[in-house]
Amino acid sequence: MVEEEQLPIHVEGNQENGPNRGISEPVWNPVKWFKMLAMEMHWSFVLGVVVVYGVSQGMGGALGRVGTEYYMKDIQKVQPSEAQIYSGITSIPWIVKPIWGILTDVVPILGYHRRPYFVLAGVLGVISMLFLSLHRELHLLFAVLCLTAGSAGVAIADVTVDACVAQNSGTHPLLAADMQSLCALSSAIGALVGFSFSGILVHLIGPVGVLGLLTIPAGLVLLLGFILKESYTPNFSYRQVTQKFINATKAMWATLSCPEVWRPCVYMYLSLSLSLNIHQGMFYWVTDSDAGPSFSKESIGYLYSIGSVGTLLGAILYQYGLKNHPFRDLCFWTQLLFGLSGMLDLVLVLRLNLKFGIPDYLFLVIDASVSHMIGRLKWMPLNVLSSKLCPPGIEGTLFALLMSIDNAGLLTASWGGGLLLHILKVTRTEFDKLWLAILIRNLLRVSPLCLLFLIPRGDPNSSILPAEVLNAEEDDGTLETKRIELVSLVDNADGR
Repeated sequence: MVEEEQLPIHVEGNQENGPNRGISEPVWNPVKWFKMLAMEMHWSFVLGVVVVYGVSQGMGGALGRVGTEYYMKDIQKVQPSEAQIYSGITSIPWIVKPIWGILTDVVPILGYHRRPYFVLAGVLGVISMLFLSLHRELHLLFAVLCLTAGSAGVAIADVTVDACVAQNSGTHPLLAADMQSLCALSSAIGALVGFSFSGILVHLIGPVGVLGLLTIPAGLVLLLGFILKESYTPNFSYRQVTQKFINATKAMWATLSCPEVWRPCVYMYLSLSLSLNIHQGMFYWVTDSDAGPSFSKESIGYLYSIGSVGTLLGAILYQYGLKNHPFRDLCFWTQLLFGLSGMLDLVLVLRLNLKFGIPDYLFLVIDASVSHMIGRLKWMPLNVLSSKLCPPGIEGTLFALLMSIDNAGLLTASWGGGLLLHILKVTRTEFDKLWLAILIRNLLRVSPLCLLFLIPRGDPNSSILPAEVLNAEEDDGTLETKRIELVSLVDNADGR
């Protein structure tokens, strides 16, 4: 979400035009960067990343987050611990990403491996969000089902474009970090725009109306399914599907059996699951009129947009200053800073900021920008590491599996945070023990520092996988498990 040589095109351009460009260089370089990516990997791929990460996950995710939080709080009127559990349920489609990955890899529809799944994701999102928005007194069970279906649409689109990113990371290894930066920047900018308008839209049309607007990002994903450039696979034998599923499973198991792969996976899961998510408790407190500062919907949206700025700064800082640093060093400092940044919530809830003369809103601006920037810096090296753990031939499927491990950690953190809020009796109106929940969360955040030995220490620009995994296809030509034909990812081998 890494290379020593940056972009040859960038270097040449800077050498030729740098002295004359002056103040326009910060604007010109990103334009050249986008142009270079479009030329190297086709404009439809770059557009797909922008649509999925920027519009669907970034802007749509921002509107969906604020809309869902107020929908659960004001329309369904659930407790913060329950809202935390329901948010975990709606994220379950992200846990089963390997299923979407295997389907897109080995089951083409009408001769295509990627485009039909974008269509499926778009249709699923449009229908679920329309149904939710047109029934304003929907039962909680059906509301959660609609939100889960919408989440499934976003997850299917995500895993499909991730397969393309993983494949291009293999064919263009020097651009692996740039592609992750494109994903991160698209997501951060989209979230910034979405959060900036989310509070205003919730105030004007209500949370149900905001959820109805999510049909627009879903519609764009649907359109992407018709314009994405992809090789056509004629005469595909569907009788091979079962065997290909078996081959994919065996190939993933063989890869995960390597210590170079499973050790980082264990760290990624534990570092995420131990960072308990108590966001719903904080959200209820911040909007409470008695215990908290009672911020309006517009203020909440603006605060989230500030967080998106922090996320964007984190992505830029990683791209231009940290991407060549060893993974283990980055994980140490980002995990440590992640735990320390959580103390800002404790200062806020204990109202210590007021004793120092810092208003709540200003302090939350600082809190949101710092915590989101550190969170992005923590996440990006793990994403790059995951892309480097994918051997040729099963990039899409294995990358989806690695991302599902991360999402399983996030689900564990969400449900663990909900349980913690329930045990400490943090409710819609009672926040006496919220400070203790924050303290426990912060202590658990720094505990993964004891597991840093699981992360490789070497150069992030070098290959991480052992030679026997990378060369498995050549060593044993009879094992089809090492050569799963990902049509759109590996030179359209099935089509030939």
